[in-house]
Amino acid sequence: MSHHLRLNPIACEAHGMCSELFPERISLDEWGYPVIDREEISPELLSHAKRATQACPTFALLLEAAHSSEDTGSDKPAAPSF
Repeated sequence: MSHHLRLNPIACEAHGMCSELFPERISLDEWGYPVIDREEISPELLSHAKRATQACPTFALLLEAAHSSEDTGSDKPAAPSF
């Protein structure tokens, strides 16, 4: 199972906590809004990604578990994991 970060740009208020907690995959643009690296989250970094999503004051950052179609038997994406 792989994990990816997703940002709700409407909910984000550019607090910047996510990039402080997970700089390996999140940087900030010139206005302070997060820029998410779309690369899969490795198992070694998963705890950091979870901590960043849980610390978001507006719940704009989500960690999604993406199952392959072999795991689920379908092409539908998996529900987000919190």
